[in-house]
Amino acid sequence: MKLLTVSAAAIVAASTAFAGGIETAPAPIEPLAPLPPVSTDWTGAYAGTSLGYGSSDIGTVADPNGAIAGVFAGYNVDFGNTVVGAELDLNAADFDDEPTAFIDRVHRLKVKAGYGTGAALFYGTVGAAYASGEVGGASVSDNGYLYGVGVDYAVSDRFHYGLEVLRHEFDDFDNSGIDVDATTVQARFGYRF
Repeated sequence: MKLLTVSAAAIVAASTAFAGGIETAPAPIEPLAPLPPVSTDWTGAYAGTSLGYGSSDIGTVADPNGAIAGVFAGYNVDFGNTVVGAELDLNAADFDDEPTAFIDRVHRLKVKAGYGTGAALFYGTVGAAYASGEVGGASVSDNGYLYGVGVDYAVSDRFHYGLEVLRHEFDDFDNSGIDVDATTVQARFGYRF
């Protein structure tokens, strides 16, 4: 009887050990749902912030350069692949060439026209610019014009980021007889309403 019990226990143990070696088919993997497509319709209002670097040339007087940061708001109309719009941006600048000169504000009103392809919008822009600062201890400000290029990339239906390069020209700045120019490069982060 004792031999029968030990034999039965051995058979159960052996069958359990062999059962662990049986291979089973893995559960089927469910495919991930595709991400929703990013909207390529650029029509509507948007606003955001920007941060970058600028360098300027104040005739033969000074060459101030430094950081520039601001806010922007605009409106685009999408005509298929062609996009046109207008934008206002206000910027604080720290273009410094102490003790000779500095530029502390650069504001712009721009019109834009571009080509949308997928989630990217490539555009050119022209417009009016305003700058203020100090030269030789005197406060100065004037209006000028700008032109440049940029690209925005939609990461969702609402958010986009981009890069913009602008050239600013101010002839006879504040009736000083000195021409001023500046180039800015700014990263942009925006929200479409």
